[in-house]
Amino acid sequence: MKKIKITMAIGLLIGLSSFSQIKKSNDEIDESKLLSYIVNPEKQELKFYWKNQYGENYFNFQNLKLAIEKESKELIFAMNGGMYTEYLTPVGLYIENGITHTKTDTIRDGYGNFYLQPNGIFYLTKENKPIICTTDIFIYSENIKYATQSGPMLLIDGKIHPKFRKGSLNIRIRNGVGILPDGNLLFAMTKEEINFYDFASYFKQNGCKNALYLDGSISKTYLPSKNWEQMDGNFGVIIGETKKKK
Repeated sequence: MKKIKITMAIGLLIGLSSFSQIKKSNDEIDESKLLSYIVNPEKQELKFYWKNQYGENYFNFQNLKLAIEKESKELIFAMNGGMYTEYLTPVGLYIENGITHTKTDTIRDGYGNFYLQPNGIFYLTKENKPIICTTDIFIYSENIKYATQSGPMLLIDGKIHPKFRKGSLNIRIRNGVGILPDGNLLFAMTKEEINFYDFASYFKQNGCKNALYLDGSISKTYLPSKNWEQMDGNFGVIIGETKKKK
């Protein structure tokens, strides 16, 4: 079995307590405890980033922001976009501008969150249509512009991942992405530690049918419109929205 060292939080997925830190009495997730951002990929410029033109990793949002500004653009939003090895290489499939940099990981018995089956793939077509699907049903196409593989899936066809448990004590800061009923993307990061079940529930209560976990513990977001600017970190893939400066 191939072993990969992944920089992500690994913990027990089954908890014994009914305690939940960020749930309301009506069993809904308190949205004030999460940082969320909606993107219409057909109207907003969303891209995936890993390395710059010199083959150097961007590492964090600060470096990406500086590079974007040299192109007379501004960084509107950024979030770490998937798991990575100790060498900051994406784990699993990674496609950028139609070029496949790393191949799909189909190992089913690996260790850690990435391999909690089913895991999945988030991708954008060249028409900027977003899709989130399980790795098992993913079909490669030359029409894919960007793609990142991660795991586990949070929602599959409107249902919470079958291995998540309500009240689990496996709590971490987490970030992920889901597709809203109108086709827009919902990006979210928790401001407090949360378990997988509650995090998946947040996407479900917003109407998402499919949602993917991107990472945990190391999760960071750049979103100045909501006074949230985490500029440090060492990431593999970064997902970011940019626009031309006026």
